[in-house]
Amino acid sequence: MVVAAVAVGAFAAAAAGQTLQGGQQQQQKSPEVQPLADSTNASAAIGIGGDSSAATPSFMTVAKPSAGPLEAQKIAASDKIVNARAAKLAAQVAEQKRPKFVQPADGRLTSGFGARWGTTHYGIDVANALGTPIVAAADGVVIEAGPASGFGLWVRVQHSDGTVTVYGHMDSYSVYEGQEVKAGEQIARMGNRGESTGTHLHFEVWAGEDGLKLDPLAWLGEHGLSY
Repeated sequence: MVVAAVAVGAFAAAAAGQTLQGGQQQQQKSPEVQPLADSTNASAAIGIGGDSSAATPSFMTVAKPSAGPLEAQKIAASDKIVNARAAKLAAQVAEQKRPKFVQPADGRLTSGFGARWGTTHYGIDVANALGTPIVAAADGVVIEAGPASGFGLWVRVQHSDGTVTVYGHMDSYSVYEGQEVKAGEQIARMGNRGESTGTHLHFEVWAGEDGLKLDPLAWLGEHGLSY
């Protein structure tokens, strides 16, 4: 019996040794864990490891949206209003600064108001070269422009107080009946038409109420002008 027991123990030990050896062999032969086929891309996808340039997020530049058509129209309308106001203000300033009375023509005074050659000379004569500009002496409305006996051609302008200024012997005129003119605005060119002895402007001033003919030099002097 003792021999049998020893034999059984030896068999069991051998079996146990084989089992242990087999387990070690199986442990050594177990397959190793393999990395992902594309670990770099996988790491980049989750933001860790791998190529640092691939892992860096990129940003797109988004253009600032421009003003829409409606907004552009509003801006344009606002600019138009501002420009119109500025133009109106500039016109008002220019209107305030411009002279309200001027000499009717540049030149040399050759004859005054009063008696002359046995008759009455009802105006003044201002001589200059043919074609010299003749201008309205004050703001007013043209009441006549064209041929006139003795004057050749004339222009008559009525002013706000009823006074009428008369311009005669012109070579030509550039205004028409009913036209509004400003002081200093050209209305004709100096000539020698009608009963004239040389190129000049014959200038008269008529009172508004009764048509009395006034001394033009005195009338101009009242407004700070002289020849």
